[in-house]
Amino acid sequence: MSAPVIGLLLVALMLLMIAVRLPIALAMAGVGVIGFTAIVAIDPALAIMETSPFETLSNYSFSPIPMFLLMGVLASKARMSNELFDAARSLFGAWRGGMALAAVSACGTFSAISGSSVATAASMSRVALPEMKKLGYADSLATGTLAAGGTLGIMIPPSIALLLYALITEQSVGDMFIAGLIPGILGLVFYCITIALLVHFKPELARPGEANTIKDKILGMRGFMPFMCVFLLIIGGIYSGLFTPTEAAAIGAFITMIIAFFRGMTFRDLMGAVEETLALSVMIFFMLVGAEIFGYFLSVSRISFYLTDVIGQLGWPPYGVLFAVLALFIVLGCVMDSIAMLLLTVPVVLPLVQSAGFDPVWFGIVAVITVEMGLITPPVGMNVFVIKSVAKDVPLQSIFKGVLPFVMSDIFRLALLIAFPALALGLV
Repeated sequence: MSAPVIGLLLVALMLLMIAVRLPIALAMAGVGVIGFTAIVAIDPALAIMETSPFETLSNYSFSPIPMFLLMGVLASKARMSNELFDAARSLFGAWRGGMALAAVSACGTFSAISGSSVATAASMSRVALPEMKKLGYADSLATGTLAAGGTLGIMIPPSIALLLYALITEQSVGDMFIAGLIPGILGLVFYCITIALLVHFKPELARPGEANTIKDKILGMRGFMPFMCVFLLIIGGIYSGLFTPTEAAAIGAFITMIIAFFRGMTFRDLMGAVEETLALSVMIFFMLVGAEIFGYFLSVSRISFYLTDVIGQLGWPPYGVLFAVLALFIVLGCVMDSIAMLLLTVPVVLPLVQSAGFDPVWFGIVAVITVEMGLITPPVGMNVFVIKSVAKDVPLQSIFKGVLPFVMSDIFRLALLIAFPALALGLV
């Protein structure tokens, strides 16, 4: 049996293992060892098991991950999301649907520190959902807005997904962050437009809140300042070459910690933030170790080259290859965590995409947006279940109904990005 055939069979086995709820990291590592043994030999496979964890965990390039995670956790522990939502509410609260607009705007701003979709959705839902319910917002609009708004955390830099994509594809982290800036802002703008259209055609979904004076709006905008300062420091420092990504992450985490202490965070809260960050980091690094072992197997099986040859013989046009890959992402995104999916699929599909002539930085943005859609699509939209954990009385069907317009908005943004690659590459 040839190496590519062994590779394809074992990849199918891995997907089956994931389907029966085996941890993704174990599935990748197990298939990697079995496949390498079948193609090469058992002794080299055992050597990979021995060295890969150390090589991955001691890789300095991965050190920004816990720092960026810590930034978001600290902001959440210090209840900075409350102040941020109040600031956004002072601007939009008097409009019909203004609370939903404030929630999406706060999610977009919070993601400038968080970098995690789940953390953004969890933090903002605890603050914004009670306020929207108090004003009589429809459950579908309130929960759908927060579930979709949380996905902005995966795109607006600093983003854990963009960071991991850059590291596993050997692209510049700074280039990926800058490339994600305009698509991330477009996502925020399109979500706001979606809310405006929904409440225009169905006014019963929401009602206006209390009006604020110009003075209140100006004073309220102070809530945006800490987030904007940290965001500009990180992105500006990386883009100008003043900081490496690791240095920027450490500086951002330190400044966020200082701000959090001024906002009333206690030492107990700090220890809780560190503990939560460690738990999240361990989960991600466990998947990285599994992906590293799986990568050795992919290398010797030559699956990517085999698929490239097959598609070349079929004569698929470049966009045919791209749409096939994106369709795979959408299907897997319905049942798999976004970070795990990137680690699992990108090493396989990137050679196909590059052979079709697409820029790897641009493809990274397209891939992350497509993965982002998986966070709010059934049957396993992770952000939907995060919102469900807060809004226990709202049926899942109502939340999925609420996110559907935002999924359509994401599809439109994706189409624009495919049609106009300069939206991602113009600043790089």
